[in-house]
Amino acid sequence: MPPLPTHYDLTGRTALITGGAGLLGIEHAAALAMVGAQVILADIDTAALEKAKAALADRGYGDKISTVAMNVTDKASVEEVCAAAVDQQHGIDILINNAAIDAKVDTDGLVGGGQIENFSLENWQREIDVGLTGAFLCAQVFGREMAARGAGVILNISSDLSVIAPDQRLYADAGLAPEKQSRKPVTYSVIKTGLIGLTRYLAAYWADSGVRVNAISPGGVENGQSDEFITRLSALIPMGRMAARDEYTGALQFLCSDASQYMTGQNIVIDGGRSIL
Repeated sequence: MPPLPTHYDLTGRTALITGGAGLLGIEHAAALAMVGAQVILADIDTAALEKAKAALADRGYGDKISTVAMNVTDKASVEEVCAAAVDQQHGIDILINNAAIDAKVDTDGLVGGGQIENFSLENWQREIDVGLTGAFLCAQVFGREMAARGAGVILNISSDLSVIAPDQRLYADAGLAPEKQSRKPVTYSVIKTGLIGLTRYLAAYWADSGVRVNAISPGGVENGQSDEFITRLSALIPMGRMAARDEYTGALQFLCSDASQYMTGQNIVIDGGRSIL
């Protein structure tokens, strides 16, 4: 295998991934470790962190991965992790805001509840706190340190539902009355759209401080959903299928490396073409 172009090489750089114990958090870690980065998986679930670390070690990245317990909704927790990173290495070079509470499609193709007419304020606030306020706090704390150092990358993980609305027909059950149908919750679209606004704001704010801020908006990843749901969603995608979990690797490597050094404030939609229809 020929060597990577030098502008993709992240050797000597440290990345922190929030929500690092999740499905895509693990894939993001593998993508960056593959090109030389040291990766810190940050999550509130310490047991899941150890499983994620073990899974990455099984893939050959054990020497590139460490973990830290961090609550993205608690500024003191975020500041503690940032201070430790400065003490133990030179700081965090790459921040990936990946933490979210996502109403996952279950094996029956439904997300369970989510109707806006009775969506609770408690759920609204809890999901906004993690997915949007958490990204703001992490960007504020780590981005401030990056700006003081004069270099850094922030990547916000959004969704294709930042540029299109959820198609609630995906979750329809012909045997249920309208008021009992499951829905993709309103919070998901609001959070993922908000992340794009945060991306643009931060990119302009820190443009003269050496901090680049971009976003990706992935489409749905195939991960054990029912055949019915996969068929329904695939029919809406020009490429005719959902994404494999590792199909965002190249985009991560590009946006977190010097390969994209003249790019900031952008949102790359990677959805098999779904959003162009």
